[in-house]
Amino acid sequence: MKEIILAKYGEIALKGDNRNTFEDMLVKNIKRRLKKIGKFEYFRRQSTIYIEPLEDADIEQALESLKNVFGIGAIQRCAVFEKDFDVVAANVGEYLKPALENAKTFKVEAKRSDKSFPLKSPDIQQKLGDVVLDNFPHLGVDVHNPEVTVRLEIRDNGAYLSAQRIIGAGGMPVGSSGKALLMLSGGIDSPVAGYMMAKRGLVVDCIHYVSPPYTSERARMKVEKLCEEMTEFCGNIIFYCVPFTELQEAIRDNCPEEYFTVIMRRLMVKIANKVCKRDKYGAIITGESLAQVASQTLSALGCTNAAAEFPVFRPVIGMDKIEITEISRKIGTYDTSILPYEDCCTVFSPKHPRTRPSLEEIIAAESNFDFDKMIDEAVEKTEVKRFRYGEKTVFLE
Repeated sequence: MKEIILAKYGEIALKGDNRNTFEDMLVKNIKRRLKKIGKFEYFRRQSTIYIEPLEDADIEQALESLKNVFGIGAIQRCAVFEKDFDVVAANVGEYLKPALENAKTFKVEAKRSDKSFPLKSPDIQQKLGDVVLDNFPHLGVDVHNPEVTVRLEIRDNGAYLSAQRIIGAGGMPVGSSGKALLMLSGGIDSPVAGYMMAKRGLVVDCIHYVSPPYTSERARMKVEKLCEEMTEFCGNIIFYCVPFTELQEAIRDNCPEEYFTVIMRRLMVKIANKVCKRDKYGAIITGESLAQVASQTLSALGCTNAAAEFPVFRPVIGMDKIEITEISRKIGTYDTSILPYEDCCTVFSPKHPRTRPSLEEIIAAESNFDFDKMIDEAVEKTEVKRFRYGEKTVFLE
């Protein structure tokens, strides 16, 4: 019995004349994601990508991988038959047995894309429901909350019978909206911010700041582990690791303590500006949430924004910690984020930070020292590493 995977479009289905561009990007991402699982054939039709396994390709593993690909609205594992209801009915018992033999309730959904098929959708549903009950008489019908939904789609190129449907990741294909640089800390918020912007079609690469000996090698390894985990949704990630010790010491020695954190954030953004210019990123992403900490008040964020030369995306800005944490658990970064290795944001943290600094005050405080040369040196010394989907590169004991 021939099986196939149907990957159905999410938002792409709403696109107009440029829809092919998004479809091409999605197919490219799917092929890259399934490359190590086995050989598949791909073709597109009726807002669906048909993924046919060849040789020893593992369908279960492919389904598990596809559910995290942005741009897919739903995924179905189907048996394919000729467009003859009697042929479909003859195979219902065998194909649906794993899904229905231990279930208690079901319902049937039918869709007839091929209008030349002699039965209309309501007729298909009724007849197929009768066939299911003949094969599985223990089942009850529940049209509102069934354990299993049996689907039959009559498409131009065949009849597709399914009892397994997975909600996809949604969003837009990664790469369809350009690329941006995520300021990745070791906390909960920034990986979530990266995930959310990848869902809108951005390639998300990461920049991180280290301050040895104030921050440990374990802290850096923790952030690299987060990069590895983010590849599950974001795809391959370029990781920039910036030496930040000298800049932080210069802030400590030359600027008023109450402004330390905001000035530090501004210098981080200025470094990100230079990387964005050099490597052609179109935006900066942060995990800032309004009023969560002193450096994320409206005034402080305004001071940080003034240092940016690119759009700054803050996708979690209106979310509270509980909401952000829920997404962190969902995407698998939470357990790593809470490991007790602190990043450089905690170094020289002021006892009484100014929560409503003005830009004039911050600029005046920064003028006590010329940071520009040190910023250039930090960019030159930045280490670059690549994290690839499906490759385990970092391990924490």
